[in-house]
Amino acid sequence: MLSALKAAFESRFAYPDLRWMPDEKLTPSRLRIELLSGLTVALALVPEAVAFAFVAGVHPLVGLYAAFLVGLITALIGGRPGMISGATGALAVVMVALVAQHGVEYLFATVVLMGLLQIIAGVMQWGKFIRLVPHPVMLGFVNGLAIVIFLAQLGQFKVPGSMENTGHGMSGGEWLSGMPLYLMLALVALTMAIIWVMPRVTRIVPAPLAGIGIVAILVIALGLDVPRVGDLASIQGSLPPLHIPMVPLNWETFEIILPYAVILAAIGLIESLLTLNLVGDMTGKRGGASQECIAQGVANTVTGFFGGMGGCAMIGQSMINVKSGGRTRVAGIAAAVFLLIFILFAAPLIEQIPLAALVGVMFMVVIGTFAWNSFKIMRKVPLMDAFVIVLVTVVTVMEDLAVAVVVGVIVSALAYAWNNARRIHAVTRESVTEKGAKVYEIQGPLFFGSSDGFAELFNIADDPDTVIVDFAASRVVDQSALQAIEAVAGKYEAAGKTLMLRHLSRDCHQLLTKAGHLMIDSDDDPEYGLAVDYSVRTGILGGH
Repeated sequence: MLSALKAAFESRFAYPDLRWMPDEKLTPSRLRIELLSGLTVALALVPEAVAFAFVAGVHPLVGLYAAFLVGLITALIGGRPGMISGATGALAVVMVALVAQHGVEYLFATVVLMGLLQIIAGVMQWGKFIRLVPHPVMLGFVNGLAIVIFLAQLGQFKVPGSMENTGHGMSGGEWLSGMPLYLMLALVALTMAIIWVMPRVTRIVPAPLAGIGIVAILVIALGLDVPRVGDLASIQGSLPPLHIPMVPLNWETFEIILPYAVILAAIGLIESLLTLNLVGDMTGKRGGASQECIAQGVANTVTGFFGGMGGCAMIGQSMINVKSGGRTRVAGIAAAVFLLIFILFAAPLIEQIPLAALVGVMFMVVIGTFAWNSFKIMRKVPLMDAFVIVLVTVVTVMEDLAVAVVVGVIVSALAYAWNNARRIHAVTRESVTEKGAKVYEIQGPLFFGSSDGFAELFNIADDPDTVIVDFAASRVVDQSALQAIEAVAGKYEAAGKTLMLRHLSRDCHQLLTKAGHLMIDSDDDPEYGLAVDYSVRTGILGGH
């Protein structure tokens, strides 16, 4: 008994694989690829973290600290080596209202609570429910996020410093025009061209890093007047300081931060787990969903105590990492360390990098992330699946990722329920074992969607005194099914006739027995060793 309990406990809380390079050997070549990939990711993280900090209405260092801490911790203990996490726009748009109404200290407290909720989700293994997300929803998620990443880059085409924080994020701003715009577009195009050509020339340096480096050298050498990272904000800072959120520890504070923490935890886990699956598909290796939930939770809890805005997995940076060759924890750790080095020592240099180079990298990420084959398959898949792809894409762009995924799953589930509800029908015949009895052979599942259709299958007035309902090709699924069976049995009972159930599968037998409907308690029928006919006890669920 004790050994069985121990085995069950160990299987539920398996020791996570925290090796830095679980699928690769540490060779000089592999280490070079991982470090260069991490450097590329770190460079791309800087403007993203600063921009999302502006969206949330907090200081740029709050976003940079979050990118460093969340990225480092999830790289160390996350469920999928190769993933990159940091401050994200999906979370920032939720945070802005909290910061505007209550201040940044309440944000830090919310991030701590958000992390604790994510840890609970990981311990309870709720991450496995990501399996319920259908493939059309995944396609819509990828396409929607690609569009969101693209739209996020358009803000870099505005005159630096012209945007205003309205309390709902950064808005407004004057667009570049004339020669500055043409120069910006030319540099973006040049960066994209270098990234496209570089792999055909050499793979010694990741193509995105080469694009950033070449364009940055060109801009600095020629003294071109184009927007640079330093025009967004200074990234110079110190080590993240330990900071206990300065909020009253009372029930009122908890009521304020709990709704935001729940929403942020849900969005963070959904985006992280979907990115986990996407990176797993690209690398051909599965990740640990529950382990990733715990890693995200630990990262956010720690970040909240070090003045960071929290974060989750970043699909754009994860794509940069994977396509640059990053396959292990080393790349994610390197990205976080490089980001810290930028903050502490290399801010003046990093601030000289033209935004056009980073925009070009992200545009290539958009092209690589968008599922272009979805246009082709939408003509071949069922109409409802095509509708779900478009719906999730649109909702992701118009609202946010969590809402889009929930909407997509609900629509897919309703479509599945409707299709199954239409499948129920019955084949009637005379009974071989019971003389004069009529048999209804039910085809299709009996559940809430098909319960009304089930009731319509029977001709109570014209049926003989004994009726047998054969469930060999059906399943009794839920309370609505129990209600439907009792209602039909009650009608036969009122007409002075007898209703019997036959060929119940083991799960159906247990469900009906628990409800108290079966008047014969036998296990012969679930094994189909002997066809037992069960009388139905009515009046249990009330008939309403």
